[in-house]
Amino acid sequence: MQTNSNESPGEKILASWKKLKDKPFGKRLFSRGVGKIAPYTGSIKALITDLKPGHCQAFLKERKSNKNHLRSIHAIALINLGEATSGLAVLAGMSTQIRGILTKLEMEYIKKAKGDLTAECICEIPDVIDNLDYEVQTTIKDSSNEVVAVGTFYWLLSRK
Repeated sequence: MQTNSNESPGEKILASWKKLKDKPFGKRLFSRGVGKIAPYTGSIKALITDLKPGHCQAFLKERKSNKNHLRSIHAIALINLGEATSGLAVLAGMSTQIRGILTKLEMEYIKKAKGDLTAECICEIPDVIDNLDYEVQTTIKDSSNEVVAVGTFYWLLSRK
């Protein structure tokens, strides 16, 4: 997945996903591509497991690099996972004429995040005529399917 800094990823995200998702190591290649475009996002090494307009699911393997001194997943790794998941869910449904930028984020930490995690964002894809402030939520669950955190992400969507 290659994008120029003046281009909005929009439809290209979804096209890359569709091309790679069923190939051997395709999801891993797609996830690394996301990490190349957004290096900080790539630092947690999340794996995108499902993507369609208005829906993204990602998996975060428990690893030492994502942990804090209390041996749980670091709060910033969780918010990073939530931001990536929400951004992909929203942008995968947008045309290349729409760009999005995160303007605000909130995270409610419900319980200590231990073990492997799954993040999911489900949202409607809005029509963007002018600037639109768009709020979406990502829920992060542990391997017992218990919610460990819920993030609210505010995206400013606009036409180029």
